[in-house]
Amino acid sequence: MTKQAYPKAFSHIGITVPDLDQAIQFYQGVMGWYLLMGPETVTEENETAIGKMCIDVFGTGWKNFRIAHLATSDGIGVELFEFKEAKNTRPDFQPFKTGLFHFCVQDPNIEELTKQIVEAGGKQRMPIREYYPGEKPFKMVYVEDPFGVVFEIYTHSYELTYSSGAYK
Repeated sequence: MTKQAYPKAFSHIGITVPDLDQAIQFYQGVMGWYLLMGPETVTEENETAIGKMCIDVFGTGWKNFRIAHLATSDGIGVELFEFKEAKNTRPDFQPFKTGLFHFCVQDPNIEELTKQIVEAGGKQRMPIREYYPGEKPFKMVYVEDPFGVVFEIYTHSYELTYSSGAYK
């Protein structure tokens, strides 16, 4: 018998932005996320644990970057990074390439959140749609933050959205 892995919890996601202060303002003001730490500057050096860890991850030559840590209402962390070396261009939306292409948040008032995102400089990528028309009262939409980071909004939890027994 094969041993079943237990489900791991999601801890955080890291997002590179061109303007850390503007990103904090957007994610706090529109998304309602809590600022836990920062903004702070991390310097390339071998004296501290964070300096060594960042050299392990990014290699050498980055000199310093700014970072802030936020949290969602359910305790998921969001690390925002501002690198001097980062090109101030919108990310390419390439969902057909291997790798992460979006994350999803949940809000029962999907229309209002979408409106606030657009008013804050973001973009609505599609109409708000019913996910299972006539079967479940669930809606979804893809949006972008002001920096071009694509994410999705659901009105209901992931479990309820995809479980076959919900609303049957």
